[in-house]
Amino acid sequence: MEQKNRFESVTVIAEIGVNHNGSLALAKELIQKSRDAGADYAKFQTFKATSVASSSAPVANYQKAFFKGDRQVDLLASLELSEANFEELVRYCDEQGIGFLTTAHDLGVANFVFSLDSDFIKVPSGDITNFPFLQLVGSLNKPVLLSTGASKRDEVFRAIEVLESQGLSRSLITVMQCTTEYPAPIEEANLLAMVDMGNRWGVATGFSDHTAGHEASVAAVALGASVIEKHITLDRQMEGPDHAASLEPQEFATMVASVRRVQQSLGGVEKVVTSAEAPNRQVIRKSIVATRVIEEGEIFSAENLGVMRPATGISPMEWPQILGAKAQRSYLPQEMIESP
Repeated sequence: MEQKNRFESVTVIAEIGVNHNGSLALAKELIQKSRDAGADYAKFQTFKATSVASSSAPVANYQKAFFKGDRQVDLLASLELSEANFEELVRYCDEQGIGFLTTAHDLGVANFVFSLDSDFIKVPSGDITNFPFLQLVGSLNKPVLLSTGASKRDEVFRAIEVLESQGLSRSLITVMQCTTEYPAPIEEANLLAMVDMGNRWGVATGFSDHTAGHEASVAAVALGASVIEKHITLDRQMEGPDHAASLEPQEFATMVASVRRVQQSLGGVEKVVTSAEAPNRQVIRKSIVATRVIEEGEIFSAENLGVMRPATGISPMEWPQILGAKAQRSYLPQEMIESP
């Protein structure tokens, strides 16, 4: 897929992630809801729990509300889908007319994920410092979505350098602003950092939105994001680590509609007279007119000239050239002045 810029259609990714709760049937239902809501892609997360987290890795604070255990590896194990499941989901997305994406969360599943030949490769926030993973991704020469949650600017740039060191063109990298909390405080969305990274490094930008609601996603599009990623769920009250930071289907559809409307409003970089406003141009602008009777040969001055609609006569921008000239004929009040 060609890299998009801010003035082309925004790519919307419905992040199903692990909101399927380990159920293939629920995963398929979420694909349907993502398609119906207008998303371009339905996205998942692929991992082997024992390869991602050691037995000593704790669960995150936001996960403790619904998971009673202490080990992250046990939580992740309950959310795994098999390779066969993912192959079926690829086929199902194709049947439903929506793109399929999934994130590889460890090197062990990376080759399988990349074999699915999706349009993008997603580097998750947790792997932005994973040197061997970045090397592998960079060597594949495919568009990359680089998520930047819990990262400093120099860490993001170092990841870009590693990707480029393997031959990946910077034009194929989209840097995704992200705040790693679920839900994330909207005051920590830090969208201006997205703008800065795009300007500083000449990369496309996107926003992986973990805030509640969809206002931040809409604002990101207005600021130039070419990719929006947002979690989707059937019900925010469901048990699971990401449901609380997700939009329900109708909310997601509202977000997509708002994103599309905002994207339309961006237009182009050149200030032009649009087709819609062109008929109004003469109506709202003004011409130089006589404010009283002016006799032939009389000198035009601020005392006998004024400016009124419509703009079918001499533009008021010619005022300095008209002042001091002699009237070539007489004028009645409100009559448009002709060139001397």
